[in-house]
Amino acid sequence: MQVERIARQAGRRPIPQGKINALIAFIGIAGVIGLAAIYSNLNDPNIIDFSLSKSSKEKPVIIGSDYLWVNGNTSEAAPRQAESVERPNVGKEINETQAISNDQRKGNKGKEEVSNDVISNVALTGILNETNAQNIAWPTQIIESRNEKEVQAAQHSSWEENISIPAYGWKVCNVTAGPDYIPCLDNVNAIRKLRSTKHYEHRERHCPEEAPTCLVSLPTGYKRPIEWPISRDKVWYDNVPHNTLAVLKRSQNWVKVSGEYLTFPGGGTQFKHGALHYIEFLQESVPSLAWGKRSRVILDVGCGVASFGGYLFETDVLTMSIAPKDEHEAQVQFALERGIPAVSAVMGTKRLPFPSMVFDVVHCARCRVPWHIEGGKLLLELNRLLRPGGYFVWSATPIYNKKSHEDVEIWNAMATVTKNMCWELMVIKSDKVNRVSAAIYRKPSSNECYKNRRKDEPPLCQESDDPNAAWDVLLQECMHKVPTDASKRGSRWPEPWPVRLEKPPYWLTNTQLGAYGKSTPDDFEADYIHWKHVVQNSYLKGIGVNWPSVRNVMDMKSVYGGFAAALMDMKLWVMNVVPIDSPDTLSIIYERGLFGIYHDWCESFSTYPRSYDLLHADHLFSKLKKRCNLVPVIAEVDRILRPEGHLILRDTSDAIHVIENMVKSLHWDVQLVYFEGKEGLFCAQKSMWRPKEVETIASATG
Repeated sequence: MQVERIARQAGRRPIPQGKINALIAFIGIAGVIGLAAIYSNLNDPNIIDFSLSKSSKEKPVIIGSDYLWVNGNTSEAAPRQAESVERPNVGKEINETQAISNDQRKGNKGKEEVSNDVISNVALTGILNETNAQNIAWPTQIIESRNEKEVQAAQHSSWEENISIPAYGWKVCNVTAGPDYIPCLDNVNAIRKLRSTKHYEHRERHCPEEAPTCLVSLPTGYKRPIEWPISRDKVWYDNVPHNTLAVLKRSQNWVKVSGEYLTFPGGGTQFKHGALHYIEFLQESVPSLAWGKRSRVILDVGCGVASFGGYLFETDVLTMSIAPKDEHEAQVQFALERGIPAVSAVMGTKRLPFPSMVFDVVHCARCRVPWHIEGGKLLLELNRLLRPGGYFVWSATPIYNKKSHEDVEIWNAMATVTKNMCWELMVIKSDKVNRVSAAIYRKPSSNECYKNRRKDEPPLCQESDDPNAAWDVLLQECMHKVPTDASKRGSRWPEPWPVRLEKPPYWLTNTQLGAYGKSTPDDFEADYIHWKHVVQNSYLKGIGVNWPSVRNVMDMKSVYGGFAAALMDMKLWVMNVVPIDSPDTLSIIYERGLFGIYHDWCESFSTYPRSYDLLHADHLFSKLKKRCNLVPVIAEVDRILRPEGHLILRDTSDAIHVIENMVKSLHWDVQLVYFEGKEGLFCAQKSMWRPKEVETIASATG
């Protein structure tokens, strides 16, 4: 099969053909050895199972120690099982000899020789393709939530119908929120029409009917963010110009204005004398918390400026911090600017966008969530999210302020609700330094207590209720049983960290078909090996990213979290996003000690503008264009990516051509475009450019 190869990178000199051929021969030999090692643990060392997409039959081309996908003959429908394809001869497929620089390709469509380092780094950029989304073992969020809400029919259209390439009339958004605009959280018109805000409906997602295509403005004086770990303690004031919290929380050491900086002493409402002391206090109160070993992934509700999660990094704990937008001025924005993971979310009327039984610990320090009301409805949502045997850490005035009648009533109500839920009160411990107390509860790890309750309140959920259906699904006033089958997720605790990162979860079986067509355990291991090779041999070399400056990373279409796992030794964190129309593998990501969230990329993400240093998308846009217009999607990418941040894409050549044209119209610096047949790799860096024209968004003004 004739394969087109084009590699482009700025500022590279061509090298002699003789040296290229020598290098090609070396890569071919190394590739054979590398692949033998990678797949020696699979059932048949001579066969690799690859899936068929709905639109094309795809065959792998092996490159070095990696592999790249090339489209072959099309087919109208994909079979339910993966196709077995023999590995082609590695040495014969390598011939990376064509390149063109950024400057050259503006006026020259010819092909030049690629430089030595482009071959050695870019050639090792394999692409794994998912199997049919009808995979029975891993349904999508759309399928899982089908009985809970109506799902819009997918709109299938061609690239030409979906995108009008020449007409990108970018304008700046004219909205009330200004530089802090979050389309699905700042829909003023929708919020005005709400019948009630009693349950924080006004802080929930209300996406506009048409996703905006305008660009969010930059704050005046915005500059490149301070790098981690210095950013944990101070950030540029001009980047998040909000000082209300510094005034309101002056005595609690949340944040202070210090000249051109905002500084963060590490305090909080319940830990005025620093988060580190508070973290140690909790560990001493319940030694079995075992930060960074047994307890690896936690949820911090009402996180403030996320100092708790920021300092937990020192104990190898990964914290998903959540808080509603504007409840405490820009608290999530402060967290992200500091380099601490956080999303805007609220305990309201709907389930949080996470699977069931994934958090080792849930923490609430004066988070102002009324856990005790309406039969503990919001506490039941925590019960859904918490692993069997996991802990709920509650630090609030009702625990220790016996002089307040209201606090006493809240404590009594909480005691009743938690007892009915079979939560065990492990300890009530006083912190003499901060003069506060914490109550630590444990969720049951069996169903014995449920069976022995005198009253079925709160009731157990019906068997038909799917605890993993979490995208735009209303809260349920019930509890799900603890899994008792030893082969089911949740029946026992994950391996301690860091063993759980690399070891396939115990509940993945050989009878389950994975996202890439192998048995799920084999899929898991192959995915991890794949991304380690891609990261080490491609992303960290010659792609144009200054990795020491990268802290906040998002994988826009994660499968098993392999990309995040491959970056584990770096001082960064990765938000793994599992799209709602992709196989629902998010629970696997949590099981290995990573974290993530469900999302529909046809809508805006629940984060502030300029949140991430790097966005990574593996075959997202070619799939997404079947459901929605890509122009607002790229506007959203521009919104959440920081100026000078990077976008790395692995997708079809058609998708990359379209995205390249779009980001060039945004004045981004395209640093790498590489094609292998109908597949490719792309990297671009966002600039500070903003258009002069403005567009008023009616839904977000007033």
